[in-house]
Amino acid sequence: MIENLLNSPLLIIAIASGLGIILVGIGFFLIPTDTSRRLDQYVDMVSGEEVIPRADSRKELARGLRTRFNNALAFLSSPQLRVRLASAHWQISDREYLFLRALGTVLGFLLGWWISKSLIGGGGVALLAYILPGIILSRSVDVRQQKFQNQLLDALVLIRGAIQSGYSLLQSLDLVQRELAAPASEEFGRVVREVQLGLPLNQALLNLSARMENDDLYMVVTSIIINLQVGGNLTTMLSAVTDTIRARIYLFGEIRALTSYARYAGLLLTLLPFITGLIIFLLNPTYFDKVPESLLSQIILIAAGILLIIGNIWMRRIIKIKV
Repeated sequence: MIENLLNSPLLIIAIASGLGIILVGIGFFLIPTDTSRRLDQYVDMVSGEEVIPRADSRKELARGLRTRFNNALAFLSSPQLRVRLASAHWQISDREYLFLRALGTVLGFLLGWWISKSLIGGGGVALLAYILPGIILSRSVDVRQQKFQNQLLDALVLIRGAIQSGYSLLQSLDLVQRELAAPASEEFGRVVREVQLGLPLNQALLNLSARMENDDLYMVVTSIIINLQVGGNLTTMLSAVTDTIRARIYLFGEIRALTSYARYAGLLLTLLPFITGLIIFLLNPTYFDKVPESLLSQIILIAAGILLIIGNIWMRRIIKIKV
C-alpha cells in the first residue's frame, strides 16, 4: 500500500502544491511593510497592532492578513530570533520565519520520501531543509555586519563633521542615512525612526549595537550615551573615538598580515588529504574499491577525519587574536 502511495500521482500533486504554497507564502511575507505605518519591534508600545485594510488597496489587505497571522502565532515569538532577523535586514517577522522553516521541513521530508522511497531519505532531506535557513540567516548576518564594520569609520567622520557644522546628533544620524550606502544607511535610519516613534536615543543606539554586535560600535555607543548623560564636547569625544578605531583597524590589519601564513597553511593541510584522494582516484579508479569491505580501513578513515577536524579547529584558535 505504501509503494502504491509513493507511486501515486496524487503525492506528486500534493508536493508540487506544497512547493507552490511556499513560493506564494514567501512572496506574500516579503511584501515590504511601510515603516511609517507600523511600530518597530523595539518600541515599548502595544505590539501586534492591527492595521485595518482598505478595500481599494491590496497592500493594505496583505498587511492586515500578516498582522492577523502574526497575532495567531504570537506564542512562537523569540526576542533573540527577532534580533537576528533585524541584523540580516530580512523583511519578515520571527513567527513568519519559523512557519516557513517548519513548512519547508515537512515538504522536504515528503519530497525525500518520494524520491528515495524510504523514511531515511525523507529524514535526510528534511534535516537539510531545516538546517539550511539557519545557515543562510547566519551568513546574511555575518556579511551585513562586516559591511557595516567597513562603513563605520566613514559614518563617524560624517557625524563629527555634521556636528561641527551645527547639526544636532539626531540630524547627523539622519545625514548618515541619506549620504551613505546600505547597510549603514539602513541601520542609522532605523535609529532615527525609533527615536521619532518615541524611543529614547540611548535605547535606540543600544538596539543598533545589539543588532551589529561590533566592538567598535559598542565603544562609540557607550561614549555617546555617557556624553548625553554627563555633558561635554561631543565633537572632541567623537574625534578621540575615531582615532582609537582607526588605530584598532591598523593593528588588526597588521595581525591579519602576520597570521596569513598560518591561515593558508591550515587551509592547505585541511584540503590536502581530499586533493590527494582525488588524484589517486583519477589515476586508479579501482584503488578504493575494497574500502567499503574493510572495517579497519573505515575506522582509519573515520579517525583521520576526526583528527583533521580537531587540527583545523586548533589552528584556527591559535591564530584568533582579539584586538
